[in-house]
Amino acid sequence: MNVSSKAKDVDHGKTTLTKALSGKWTDTHSEELKRGITIRLGYADASFYKTKEGKYTTDANGNTLLRKVSFIDAPGHESLMATMLSGAAIIDGALLLVAANEKCPQPQTREHLMALEIIGVKHIIIVQNKIDLVSSEEAMQNYKDIKNFVKGTIAENAPIVPISAQHNVNIDSLIEAIEATIKTPKRDDTKEALFFVARSFDINKPGSEIEILNGGVLGGSLKQGILKKGEEIEIRPGFRREKENKVICEPLITKIVSIMSGGELLDELRPGGSAALLTSLDPSYVKSDTLIGNVSGKKGKVPEIYDKLRLEIKLLERVVGSKEDLKVDPIRKGEILMLNVNSAATVGFVEEIKKNVAEIRLKLAVCANKTDRFTVSRNLGSRWRLIGFGKMV
Repeated sequence: MNVSSKAKDVDHGKTTLTKALSGKWTDTHSEELKRGITIRLGYADASFYKTKEGKYTTDANGNTLLRKVSFIDAPGHESLMATMLSGAAIIDGALLLVAANEKCPQPQTREHLMALEIIGVKHIIIVQNKIDLVSSEEAMQNYKDIKNFVKGTIAENAPIVPISAQHNVNIDSLIEAIEATIKTPKRDDTKEALFFVARSFDINKPGSEIEILNGGVLGGSLKQGILKKGEEIEIRPGFRREKENKVICEPLITKIVSIMSGGELLDELRPGGSAALLTSLDPSYVKSDTLIGNVSGKKGKVPEIYDKLRLEIKLLERVVGSKEDLKVDPIRKGEILMLNVNSAATVGFVEEIKKNVAEIRLKLAVCANKTDRFTVSRNLGSRWRLIGFGKMV
């Protein structure tokens, strides 16, 4: 099962919470450490146990294993909405963090909740973090503000769990809420395998001999189907390169050398949780997350590549995430929009718009099924703001 951790701002504590639940600090990129915010999707696996006394814990010592969970630490910073939406595409439930020591809702909290609603994530737990920094009266007022904020939304009946991630306070109650609210969904193993690539990287140390080089690694989540060690897979859109002043995509064919999920090596991968596929790809193809947004599956069974889309778009009434109460203006011919689908983010130029159908030429091609939902964002005040969603027609 995948669970996303989302916060409204740079310091609401989502990465600290992920560490409290999994023991892993997910901000490992050098720029993330320097700036103190999450830039790329971080992954961490955790195991939940129950003690003889009925208490929930992450401690395996003498306790009964309930299940394994993968956490996706998605960026909360307003300028990183594209990455957050990429994480939302591969989750089964979400932890929406709200800091008890700040006014609720903040613009990004509103934006993230709307994104979850658009994408269809229904299983949500609201985590009221940093209760150690406020009085009981302030915590109760913050709780009331949260209830008012979520009234009428998909999170109206979501449990609200007060915690201190920094001091590991009430983490057992949060695990209990996760177990009760975010069930492991039923998966259909008979569908064609679809693996969404959310990270790609080279695990070789600089200066390694060619003879001992490992192939490139794809990190992400299997949405459906089964992938097996030794199978040949296709990656689309694939490797992007420039030819005659135009970016073209070359689908890649490779073999799965090994599969890692939940800290274990597997012979086959089924949906649920994050995973890493060690492939036979030349490491140069995967370095610095080059293949983020790609879709992988069995050769010849991967969805089509699109560099131009015809989308039927439904606009929201108000711009999401803005501090000002801004009405969403109609889409204009010639404007640039940001689109998210599955784990991919791209920008596109609106070539034609008739009623609510837009023809958009993409800067970076995407691989998608015609039934997939796209989120649409507009650049407002140097920030991408969520304004609607659409589907291919």
